[in-house]
Parts: sequence; C-alpha cells; structure tokens
Amino acid sequence: MKALQGVEGQVEWAERVAPACGEGQVRIRVAAAGLNRADLLQRAGHYPPPPSVTDILGLECAGVISEVGANVSHKIGDRVCTLLAGGGMAEEVVVDGRHVLPVPQGLSLTEAAVIPEVYSTAWLNLFRLGALQPGEKVLLHAGASGVGSAAIQLCKAFDNPCWVSVGSAERLAYCESLGARGGVLREESLEALRDFGAFDMILDPVGGKYAAINTQLLATDGRWVIIGLMGGRKAEMDLAGLLAKRIQLIGSTLRSRDADYKAGLLAEMYEKLWPLFADKTLSPQLERSFPIRDAEAAFAALASNQVSGKVALVIDGSLK
Repeated sequence: MKALQGVEGQVEWAERVAPACGEGQVRIRVAAAGLNRADLLQRAGHYPPPPSVTDILGLECAGVISEVGANVSHKIGDRVCTLLAGGGMAEEVVVDGRHVLPVPQGLSLTEAAVIPEVYSTAWLNLFRLGALQPGEKVLLHAGASGVGSAAIQLCKAFDNPCWVSVGSAERLAYCESLGARGGVLREESLEALRDFGAFDMILDPVGGKYAAINTQLLATDGRWVIIGLMGGRKAEMDLAGLLAKRIQLIGSTLRSRDADYKAGLLAEMYEKLWPLFADKTLSPQLERSFPIRDAEAAFAALASNQVSGKVALVIDGSLK
C-alpha cells in the first residue's frame, strides 16, 4: 500500500507494508484523512508517535471496511470513521474495532474523516476532564481551529456559553456563527476578555504566553485544561492565583491514552454526540480538502493559521 510519511520536514507518498488484520481489528480502505496540527509537528520531527505506533501520519480517517478480524461487530462494506494514534494517511489502515464508529447520517466520508480527532479532544477535555456543568462559562483559545470549532458547537449544544480568542475579525465572525457569544483578537488585547469573565473553564492549546492572563480570567474553582503549547512550553506566573481561586490545572493529551480508554470515550461520544450530527446540531467544519498528491499544499494551508475549521486529504475519491 501507499502511505504518507514525514521525511526531514517534507511529506512523502511512498510504498509501505500493509499491516495484518488480527483479532478484534478491522481493515479500512481509506477514503480521506483529517489533517491536524499534530501531523505538522510530527512531520517537523517534534512529535514522534508513541511506542509501537506506526510513523505513518494521520490521527483520523474515514472509509469502508474491507476486512474484519474475529470478535468484532462491524461488517465488510460498513462506512466508518476512526480515531487513531497514527496511520490514517494511507490507502488502508488496520485499527481496533472498538475505535471505529459509523459515519453519521447524512455525511460524506470526507466530512466524516475530520470528526474523530477534534470532537474526541473537545469532548474529553470539556466534559470528562473539565467536568463542565450546564450554564458554566468557557473560554476557548484558538477558537477557529479544528478543536475550537468542535468545542464551540459542543458548548452551544450542552448549554455552556463560550467566548474565544482568535487571530482576525473574520475568524471571530466565524466563531460567532457557530455559537460563540463573542471574543477578542489575540494581537490586540487578551485583557479585554475580562469583560466576559470570570470563566469556569479555559481550553488552552497555547500554553506559555497565556499562563498569567489565564489565572486572572478564571473564576474560583475554575479549570484550566492545557492541550497544546503553540505559545511556548515555559511560563512565568504567580502561583498564588491558583491557590487563592482553587484553580485546577490539567495537562491533557489524547494520542497516548490506552486502547481501553479510547474505546470508552468513543462509545460515550456515539451515545451522546452522534444523534446531534444526525439532527445537524453538530457539523464537521470542513473548510478545504486536497487530493493526496497535493499533501504539501494541505500542510501549508494548515500551517498558515488561516484555516477556520478543518482540512482533509482525499486518498480515494471513488469512495463517497
């Protein structure tokens, strides 16, 4: 099979050995794969896959099941999407059957390919780790990103008013169209977020340079969940603010969690979120798709920070 791998800061569509399909697993003929910032980092050599995970890029994909191992409920021909620790940007992928979900009603395979990673990240961090309760206020940094787009929709669906920080007026308008109550442009002043706070939770993919302001913006018993370090890995802050407000600081990554944890998370999402895709409360925010031959252009588009929502790579356009 052919697969996409990162080689010295570039991507290469090359021949790889197809993995075997064992007990509890399914093989998927891949139609499309979602592109995430983690793929940019891995390509650049900054985010290696966990031990025993393939170095093929891709944390999510969608396609059609072509082979099933023993003790799985899925059938050959099922249209599915899946969450992966790696390997999604390939002509085929073998995955734990518990990590596979049916394509939500009414969606194409390319649209479904951009759901698993961002919605699982948003659901995990807002509601499992962040323990959001109805009515609690949320701040989403990088609100127009893939995770941010998913998180805004989830906040609206579960009665959590949210605000965002973004990079442009156009991206702020995009976030408001999804359900954000408002927000600020990061290059102007994050201090203006005080007008909307205090916040019960902050979902933060930025880290470093936002640390001090986050402690000021959070309410007593607030939760600050860090899911990325786009703003640097080091910060100087007054820890007295965490003590005085009883703030919980939570570091979170999904990729390295074990198979059982991911299976439980996806089962929960299927129960609670898939009906919301069916009735259009939730929608995959697919801004652009690229054929796999234009993978470098797709990576450049995401790296530009001008994408609102998600980018997909189409691997087999004959699958819909």
